[in-house]
Amino acid sequence: MAAVAANVAAAAEDREPQREAVPGLESQWRQIENSESGRERPLRAGESWFLVEQHWYKQWEVYVQGGDQDSGTFPGCINNADLFEDQVNWHLRKGLVEGEDYVLLPAAAWHYLVNWYGLEHGQPPIERKVVELPSVQKVEVYPVELLLVRHSDMDTPHTAQFSHTDSVDLILRTAREHFLVSPQEETRLWIKNAEGSFERLCNTRVTVLDAALKTGQVVIMETRNKDGTWPSAQPQAVNTALEEEEEFQGQPGICGLTNLGNTCFMNSALQCLSNVPQLTEYFLKNRYLEELNFCNPLGMKGEIAEAYADLVKQAWSGHHRSIVPHVFKTKVGHFASQFLGYQQHDSQELLSFLLDGLHEDLNRVKKKEYVELCDAAGRPDQEVAQEAWQNHKRRNDSVIVDTFHGLFKSTLVCPDCGNVSVTFDPFCYLSVPLPVSHKRVMEVFFVSMDPRRKPEQHRLVVPKKGKISDLCVALAKHTGMSPERMMVADVFSHRFYKIYQLEESLSSILDRDDIFIYEVSGRSAIGENSREDVVLPIYLRERTPARDYNNSYYGLMLFGHPLLVSVPRDRLSWDALYHILLYRLSRYVTRPSSDDEDDGDEKGHVAGASSQDSGPEQAGPSSGVAGGSRAPVDNSPGPSHWPQRARRKHLFTLQTVNSNGTSDRSTFNEDTHGVSFSSQPYIAIDWEPEMKKRYYDEVEAEGYVKHDCVGYVLKKAPVRLQECIELFTTVETLEKENPWYCPTCKQHQLATKKLDLWMLPETLIIHLKRFSYTKFSREKLDTLVEFPIRDLDFSEFVIKPQNESAPELYKYDLIAVSNHYGGLRDGHYTTFACNKDSGQWHYFDDNSVSPVTENQIESKAAYVLFYQRQDVARRLQPQPSSSDPPASPACGSPPNSEFMDVN
Repeated sequence: MAAVAANVAAAAEDREPQREAVPGLESQWRQIENSESGRERPLRAGESWFLVEQHWYKQWEVYVQGGDQDSGTFPGCINNADLFEDQVNWHLRKGLVEGEDYVLLPAAAWHYLVNWYGLEHGQPPIERKVVELPSVQKVEVYPVELLLVRHSDMDTPHTAQFSHTDSVDLILRTAREHFLVSPQEETRLWIKNAEGSFERLCNTRVTVLDAALKTGQVVIMETRNKDGTWPSAQPQAVNTALEEEEEFQGQPGICGLTNLGNTCFMNSALQCLSNVPQLTEYFLKNRYLEELNFCNPLGMKGEIAEAYADLVKQAWSGHHRSIVPHVFKTKVGHFASQFLGYQQHDSQELLSFLLDGLHEDLNRVKKKEYVELCDAAGRPDQEVAQEAWQNHKRRNDSVIVDTFHGLFKSTLVCPDCGNVSVTFDPFCYLSVPLPVSHKRVMEVFFVSMDPRRKPEQHRLVVPKKGKISDLCVALAKHTGMSPERMMVADVFSHRFYKIYQLEESLSSILDRDDIFIYEVSGRSAIGENSREDVVLPIYLRERTPARDYNNSYYGLMLFGHPLLVSVPRDRLSWDALYHILLYRLSRYVTRPSSDDEDDGDEKGHVAGASSQDSGPEQAGPSSGVAGGSRAPVDNSPGPSHWPQRARRKHLFTLQTVNSNGTSDRSTFNEDTHGVSFSSQPYIAIDWEPEMKKRYYDEVEAEGYVKHDCVGYVLKKAPVRLQECIELFTTVETLEKENPWYCPTCKQHQLATKKLDLWMLPETLIIHLKRFSYTKFSREKLDTLVEFPIRDLDFSEFVIKPQNESAPELYKYDLIAVSNHYGGLRDGHYTTFACNKDSGQWHYFDDNSVSPVTENQIESKAAYVLFYQRQDVARRLQPQPSSSDPPASPACGSPPNSEFMDVN
């Protein structure tokens, strides 16, 4: 037996010529079982352990524990054959159990045994890693076996094994290497789940364990198309169209964006951002892939950054005339519910969201530390500013910060104790105010008491914060009429929407409202408390033909312009009111001729019939209608007791109605002393269709004349962009809604606040605050702001001590403009942008893109301006050519709009 052991040992020595001297059996036992290098040592994540077949190991134990080196229990070479499924691929058998099929040895112990006894020829060592699973460490006997395939060839898998602790990036590198993908090609991974659905492996820095990958799963690698799209993002039906699109070759960056339905605001913001050179280069050169932050709780799991990257890749591939930003729009709506749906929004608001989202998705700071904001407390500005910027960068470090963030100096002064608080705050863009005029232009119609005069259209200049009385005073300068004889009303849909009091604010009148100012008698007022005359609101109604509605409102339709008519309160009757109104309507209502008169058997019982011979010509200019003596008065009984002695055909009937003219009311009480009112009277003049057709001239009734003032073009002088920046840095007092807590006074104060520019970014975004929203009004300022294309100099605005040897650090050139055309409730956004490669300016209007000259860029529509610092511009892009190509006549020129302004 001893000879056998010696022969085996000799044979083993032949196979392992570098074997070390074999220690004694007791020493072997200690080194394998008990020492620091033995089986008793604790597991440590990342280190290697080896599988040894259980029977061989038990034989070794018997051998060394027997204490006889010549014993017949000698185990021979390590033989793990029973642990493998085959001896070709050497795959481990499934379902092996530790302690029954194998034992685990640390690397040192394994190497000792191999050196002492050798390993069966041709067998690979079964090396496995210690992995750290949640709350436990264990040897990973079975690695994850994945099937790698290409998106273009899903039927040819490549099997590869990975540890649970391997990164997904290793899977990607393995796939790229196996499928021979060049380093220039961009790839990404998907996994196929058990139910057949596909899921992106976005974060390649996580482990196989964290990604929950399981043995047998299919991992698909796809390669980005030449045109910037991904194969998986395109339906199979459009493959042919994609191939045709890839054949198209245009200027990179000159690519339209399809309007998905009121998404021009988004398209405009995207085109501006896409033409910021250093940001676009960052995405085109794939630097973003290393900085995607998938775990930032303030971010969007990298999805906004990836969606934006896809847009940039497509727009700058040169293979698209236009692209459809549907995926990006969906992502934006998912993370910002205010942009869900297809309502019109603000391009600056979308831009603000996008810059913040990109920053957090690309934030290099993976765990934000708490930073306490410190006041200057008398320290030098330089020290406080540097501290503030360093604190900002400790929590916020991204390409967005590198490109767009600057630093304000904010100074607050308490009005009571004089305490001064100085802080330095980062900013991403400047929202600068426009110089606002304190005047307002309003258009009104003036209706004289003289029926021979047509209504006059006037254009009035009034104080923006004025009252209704200011409107009357302004009109008096044009008409010579006393403001005390004017009443102001908002007319809508043939009725009075509102009749204003003199003390009400003009801000309650919107520009779109139809405002009528009526002349009334100097002693008139609406309501019961008037002096001698009462003002009656008069509506015109026509009875619907061929229908019997029992005189209900449903058979009557309002038409024409309503009137405010002064009538005498005392001795007033229905008959007198009929003649007063007939006189007021005399410009466009024909009085019946003698041929129209009846014999007296007229149906005079209808309300409004007359029992006197007096007509409009008797009322005349001296009647109460024109502010003179009384109109004719009749003391006959009320409407239900009209006498049967009428001598003329009556053109219309009169009826008291509610303020909408929609239902009849009984507010008139007539007795021997005239008519009294139980509430505010509204009177309807009701016409039969035939009578209206014969006696009412609709063309003349709608006629009006324009006062000379309407022809005036009141224009506001343009303002310079520098003036807006000066306003931004002007001292202002905080509003009541936003007071400052003074730490000295221990209470909230309306402190004075001043913002100064301390440090400017590489790309400066300037938002012109054209939209004004207050408690009482909303308006858009269409002031022309003159802004330079080149050499915008900020040296006079930056208060940080300047580097005199580098003036380009304070000079900026324009690279993009977001435009807004139209008003508050509607409008359209477009973009001017300078291509970083060609230096040529283009006009982006959704799908349409066309070259423009620099003199077309400045307009009243300019809303958000993008400026590039000159030192950055020189580093990144060539200078534009001095000769600008002609603009395209089709859509190269932006729409021209004329706006009325006032000095």
